[in-house]
Amino acid sequence: MNSMAEQLNENIKKGNPHVYDMLSNLGREIYFPKEGILSQSAEASSHAKTYNATIGIATEGGVPMHLGVIQDKLSAFQPKDLYSYAPPAGKPELRSIWRSKMIQDNPSLEGKSFSNPVATNALTHGLSIVADLFVNEGDAIVYPDKNWENYELTFGIRRHGVTVNYPLFTEDMKFNAEGLREALLSQKDKGKAIVLLNFPNNPTGYTPGIEEGEAIVAAIHEAAEAGINIVAVTDDAYFGLFFEDSLKESLFGRLSDLHPRVLAIKVDGATKEEFVWGFRVGFITYAGEDQDMLNALEQKTLGIIRATISSGPHPSQTFLLDAMKSPDFRQQQQEKFNIMKGRANKVKSLLDSGKYGDVWEYYPFNSGYFMCLKLNGVSAEKLRTHLIYEYGVGTIALGEHDLRIAFSCIEEEHLEDMFDLIYKGIQDLKQA
Repeated sequence: MNSMAEQLNENIKKGNPHVYDMLSNLGREIYFPKEGILSQSAEASSHAKTYNATIGIATEGGVPMHLGVIQDKLSAFQPKDLYSYAPPAGKPELRSIWRSKMIQDNPSLEGKSFSNPVATNALTHGLSIVADLFVNEGDAIVYPDKNWENYELTFGIRRHGVTVNYPLFTEDMKFNAEGLREALLSQKDKGKAIVLLNFPNNPTGYTPGIEEGEAIVAAIHEAAEAGINIVAVTDDAYFGLFFEDSLKESLFGRLSDLHPRVLAIKVDGATKEEFVWGFRVGFITYAGEDQDMLNALEQKTLGIIRATISSGPHPSQTFLLDAMKSPDFRQQQQEKFNIMKGRANKVKSLLDSGKYGDVWEYYPFNSGYFMCLKLNGVSAEKLRTHLIYEYGVGTIALGEHDLRIAFSCIEEEHLEDMFDLIYKGIQDLKQA
């Protein structure tokens, strides 16, 4: 094993030996080269004032070489903030301002110890870093039965983790904390589990209430007390889009100092929160009391980044940083939130109106981009294809009877017409 990896491992062991036990084989072996091209280039940038012939970009006139047909469209920004490589961890000022935003949005983080966010190529990349660092073949990946299908690819196919599902909802349509508890405790013999907490939930648009959140934390704490090392990942892709009574903070704050056997990891980003899906800017943040351990986890994260994408996109980080520094940022963000809340409320009023009879039920939703219908007596896949080809309406079929609808991309005034067409499509199938 490389000596730098060994030193990082020692720092993690000293800080929290349980976290070291959580690392995958790859997680233990990975490191960020201190004496490679990047470190030598960084040293040259600071001290080589005559000629700097280290970094693999082209320059002209003292700035990164660029094409006028591109710069003409981006003239509000300096070439140095667009064309050169971003640091592997992301632009330092962006990381700092995102950390400040995390504390502002999550008061429970005040006074807690956690790392500086590392920039990722959006949230999927952040989740894949978690998988690489912490998942060995056969490790349990715990998440509910209603979930984002990419979890299977990221943690199952790529890393050969074993999916352990539990029902998302109880019979009275609350978050199934007891199901989570049982799923975690079932891993006592293995002594390790990776749990994914995605709120607002994709596909249902559900965020637990405060009491449910406490039950989630209690379930994880009980599993840790039982001797299970838990990598607790908050997938906060839709964070902030909370429209009704629910948790308004990420559970990352509550989990950050819960137990020595719990490593809390926050994966979030601007993608959904700031409505910049194509920018592909996300972040990964670790909680822990020992600073040397946090630094070691950051270095291992940079090793994964260096070995896969090298660094994230510089222009989109620049655009995001500039936007977040604007005095209009929060106001404009609130305006978009209000539009999304209006759409969610409109959907709920339509579904509660009684006009669609008993052809469907709906799962609780109070946040995010989506909601799910539970169809009665009709195949979700048959309805999905019928709606596309007969009415030009696109939806997502999940399992036999669930139909996911993204109200996020339908104007409020068109929602009733869309649900009328879905209802009509069901009638067509029942009469066929």
